[in-house]
Amino acid sequence: MLSTKFEEIIQKRRSNRRYDPTVKVDDAVIERSLQRSILSPNSSNMQLWEFYWIKSEEEKKAFHQLCLGQSAAKDTAHMVVFVTRQDLWKQRAAWNLKLVQDSIEGEPSKMQKRGLEYYGKLIPLLYRNDIFGISTFIRWNICFWMGLKKPMMRFGGKADQRVMVHKSCALAAQTFMLSIAAEGFESCPMEGFDAQRVKKHLNLPAGAEINMVISVGKGTEEGVWGPRFRVPYEEVVHVR
Repeated sequence: MLSTKFEEIIQKRRSNRRYDPTVKVDDAVIERSLQRSILSPNSSNMQLWEFYWIKSEEEKKAFHQLCLGQSAAKDTAHMVVFVTRQDLWKQRAAWNLKLVQDSIEGEPSKMQKRGLEYYGKLIPLLYRNDIFGISTFIRWNICFWMGLKKPMMRFGGKADQRVMVHKSCALAAQTFMLSIAAEGFESCPMEGFDAQRVKKHLNLPAGAEINMVISVGKGTEEGVWGPRFRVPYEEVVHVR
């Protein structure tokens, strides 16, 4: 059953910080895993992410230093840098809007009308920013006054936008790591890196942000730092 297989994958996936340099990971494994990552759930299907596949020896050596020389970035077969692209919201909104428009034959359906409204008006309201903060002020007021009468998504400033795109990107990163585990290899998500230098190295624009860097390889026993401990189920799960 799928449930049994998924349980095996979840139990297998561990952050592994030391890889066997003699074992290669085929490019096809990374490509399949990235294809699966693209299928991850994300906010409004905006897909405000990019994935930078690091596989040349020269680039891997550079990223070992950019990841502060940590063991998880050494002897890795591949690395993938997960990047948020909030700055691409106009292009992605237009892409979604065109998908809706192209699907219309004759009179648009109720769902199609909602799609046109959503990507044509609501998404710009959510993502637009300006140097004077007018867009943020408008969003804050809409949320505050409408929220007095009914439940409302509280969405105001740039911090809310950043959280939203990073959540989506992290979901893609998790899909990638589960896929790597399903392929029989190991991975390690890293937050220990110089974000400014990584951006510069990848020649990313100011609006891009590094979500995380994930290394991939054939893990070793010493690469798993002890048993996996988790806070008890009863302490973190609250049934209402």
